[in-house]
Amino acid sequence: MRVFGQNNSREMNVFLAACLINATGSALMWPLVSMYVFDELGRSMTDAGLVILVQSLGGIIGQLLGGALYHRAGVKRLVVGSLAMNALGLFALPFISGNWILFIAAMAFIGLFNALSMPAIQSFIGFRFTERRAEMFNTVYVANNIGVALGTALSGFLADISYSLSFIANGASSAFFAVFFLIYLQKVKSGEAPAVQETGQKPDAADNPGTRLLLGNIRLYLFMAVGILLLHVGNSMWNTGVSPFIVGEGLPKKAYGFLWTLNGILIFAAQPVISLIKKYAAKSLTAQMTASSIFYAAGYACILAMHNYPGMVLGMILATFGEMLISPAMPAYLSEHSGKHAPFYIGLTGGIGAAGRVVGPYVMGSLYDSGGLQPVTWLAVGTAVLSAGFYYLHAYLNRTRQEQSGCQKEPSAAL
Repeated sequence: MRVFGQNNSREMNVFLAACLINATGSALMWPLVSMYVFDELGRSMTDAGLVILVQSLGGIIGQLLGGALYHRAGVKRLVVGSLAMNALGLFALPFISGNWILFIAAMAFIGLFNALSMPAIQSFIGFRFTERRAEMFNTVYVANNIGVALGTALSGFLADISYSLSFIANGASSAFFAVFFLIYLQKVKSGEAPAVQETGQKPDAADNPGTRLLLGNIRLYLFMAVGILLLHVGNSMWNTGVSPFIVGEGLPKKAYGFLWTLNGILIFAAQPVISLIKKYAAKSLTAQMTASSIFYAAGYACILAMHNYPGMVLGMILATFGEMLISPAMPAYLSEHSGKHAPFYIGLTGGIGAAGRVVGPYVMGSLYDSGGLQPVTWLAVGTAVLSAGFYYLHAYLNRTRQEQSGCQKEPSAAL
């Protein structure tokens, strides 16, 4: 798959490059949070899970606010403002980490403003690149994960020098993305980029049924959201199970970074494999969600059975296939089926799913402290299997909707 291809417009290539840079900066820090608390601050994995729990609570609020405020605040103020505040929090982190309470508060602040921009950016992509929406979601996802591969490749080396360097570099990338988005959106508005309707425009009153009615459409979002919540619970094992296991076994920190580098490389290099899966085994977006959970379960089962570093490598390969199926599918599905209300549903689904990041790290950190890697992995396998059931239920309940969307495309949503 070519990310920066000739088929892309100059605008698309510039947008993808900025996403890649931002993802590289983010990947310098996020894999190291548990390791930082456990190794540098000398606290237990339960404490590390608490930090991620608080950060994820901020993320839930950010996701919900980001979706609800898209049409009210406008994409410029929402994205640029939240990225700038996220950068400030990251820059402050090295100077306050000696105070445990301030450190936890800062992580909640960072979680809030980092997540605030996510549904806005995803909704903007769905509205801006309507004709190539599904392709663009997947391409942005791949570009982000090339950044993850680059960032995680550097993260272990930076951690050996100073954890603070990771925080500052992440803050710099967030500030860069804020400036980029400010300039980019000004060009879009002034007409220097291809024509687009005004971003942040409120839906007409006739098209706004109210929050209660939107929430009542549970068939559209609820079972899908519970599925991603369960996957996030299981995926917490990498930070609060695999990470301390590697440290405890005396392996170099770069061995943990390599797992995430492998993840990023596969997301780019294994796109032909995923294309074959989508073509022959999981043709619809709902089928791709169910298949993703099966891959996650298989990956965690490998770690459970082998209980060593090669098993973690194999587990990461299979889990990455699951990630490659689910990550572009969910925003694409909601953009296709919820029209102008896509920001609301993307934020709502992301907020519900982020609850898994709240529960998972704390529960798995406690399990690791009491029993090591094995009970953590059992929980991951169980949540992946349950997730597959919820995605299958979502597909079953929406089979009529899928058939209708295959015959007639939904009207494009205004920005």
